[in-house]
Amino acid sequence: MEKKDNFKYKETYINLKKTWKYAKKNSKPLFGYLVCSIVLSVISAVIPIISAKVLLSLTGGKFKELVLVSSIVFAIEISRNLFRYFANRLGQVFFRETLVDVQLSIAKETINLESSVLDNKSSGTFIDRLNKDSSDIADIFNWLNGFVSDLLSNVGILVAVYIISGEMFLVFMIGIIILFIFKKIKMKKYFERDKKFRELSEKNTGLITELIRGIKDIKVLDSSEVFINKVLNKLRKSNQERYAMMAISVKYDFITGSIQDALAFVFIVMGIWFVNANLLTIPSFVVLYMYQGRVYNVLSIFAQVLEVTKRFNLSAGRVFEIIDGIDYKKEEFGKKHLKKIHGDFEFKNVTFSYKEKMPVINNLSFKVKANETVAFVGKSGGGKSTIFSLLTKLYTVNDGEVLIDGININDLDRKSIRSNISIITQTPYIFNFTIKENLSIVKENIKDKEIIEACKKACIHDYIMTLPDKYDTIVGEGGLTLSGGQRQRLAIARALIKNTEIILFDEATSALDNQTQNEIQIAINNMKNKHTILIIAHRLSTIINSDRIILIDDGKVLAEGTHKELLKNNNKYKTLYDSELLLENK
Repeated sequence: MEKKDNFKYKETYINLKKTWKYAKKNSKPLFGYLVCSIVLSVISAVIPIISAKVLLSLTGGKFKELVLVSSIVFAIEISRNLFRYFANRLGQVFFRETLVDVQLSIAKETINLESSVLDNKSSGTFIDRLNKDSSDIADIFNWLNGFVSDLLSNVGILVAVYIISGEMFLVFMIGIIILFIFKKIKMKKYFERDKKFRELSEKNTGLITELIRGIKDIKVLDSSEVFINKVLNKLRKSNQERYAMMAISVKYDFITGSIQDALAFVFIVMGIWFVNANLLTIPSFVVLYMYQGRVYNVLSIFAQVLEVTKRFNLSAGRVFEIIDGIDYKKEEFGKKHLKKIHGDFEFKNVTFSYKEKMPVINNLSFKVKANETVAFVGKSGGGKSTIFSLLTKLYTVNDGEVLIDGININDLDRKSIRSNISIITQTPYIFNFTIKENLSIVKENIKDKEIIEACKKACIHDYIMTLPDKYDTIVGEGGLTLSGGQRQRLAIARALIKNTEIILFDEATSALDNQTQNEIQIAINNMKNKHTILIIAHRLSTIINSDRIILIDDGKVLAEGTHKELLKNNNKYKTLYDSELLLENK
């Protein structure tokens, strides 16, 4: 048992040390809060003594003395209110700024997580830790300040009790020990339930997020009842844990409350006995009576230490799992920096699998020259999109090398890769911002002229101008107010603004009608010979003018050449192309 407690102290120390790096940025309001708290603790220790004097002056008929003492009490209480006001204000400033720093760190480190980690975790995992656990962490130093000041004042009270009466001090200490035992049992049981509740809460948050994001599909699939039942079952499970937590609190609060009432009765009986035995004077008995409630506050403070420490360690463990990369692996980049890449790249004997022993890419090799336009074709699931994911280092190859300008991608820093490559996916994510904000996230301080020019090239400017708020129109979460084709064209405009050397089109024209597709094709042709352009397409008619076409099958290069060369020399490519012509002519 002792080892376990020592481990908890060590765990708390480590977590406090990690949290302090966020708190020390806001040390001025924290110091001010500490000073105010210490003054408040001194006032709290003095007030019961003066209040006892008021009571004795009243019962003794000393009214002049009563007025004087009451005036002093009034002045002290006004001072206490002022110091409490400043303490609260400073505490709020410290909490607010520290919370922002912690939440920002979680957000940054979440972005830096490996894609495989994000694939296997629900959004609720990160939302709950960002919103709830970060709050517990940010509040710890405010609470510790309060704990120190309360401890000082209450220890002072215990010393005063001991000086007044050693016998009554012993009575109080026995009561404190009894109550502490029950409080500790309560905390142990409560936090065992709290840990389970937080795990279930994460899953609930993730499920509710899925409900909101997929609400249209749920309606169309007529799956509302099934989905609501799933939500209901999850909510019931988490609420059962919450109820169990509350039941533990109610049970032990009843027990400790009853014990404290019994101790109050014992205090009166023992006080009377000590007075009759001339071991205690009546004025001293009155002072001790005034102190009685405060004495048991010492117990409350230590019970709170257990409670807050457990909650803090639980929250800190969950947050620093992400920040420190414990069980949440981070993306790894090299140190070489290329401000501007030339645009050559190569896959050299690359093998990759999302799941162990199930390779999607198998010993794949090919080269692309700078400013070349290359298309990748083949059946679905053949590994085409994975090539783009590896080139942008969303995933890391299991074997082989991906080279950019002759340098292994693993040796390059993040900026060298991500700032020099744009990707337009089949289902681009459009943020719940205005159209203008969606476009400006890739380039700060962008001019309106640049935005309009990019949107014209992407064939979406005319549509935007029909909207009531034009470029200031909010498009909804995931761009839900836009059609699939409009989202893709907005993503293309975003890539044009980024203006990178390598541009990847992953089925970027699949949701467009023929007329718009032709317009986009013109835009792509306008970029030819100025950028390295890679295109994944099922509609072969969109890539027949590419410099080169690579046929991918089961993660390998089956054939490559121009459209005419493949049509003449490769039966599989000819079959794909003939099938498409047949569908178009129907």
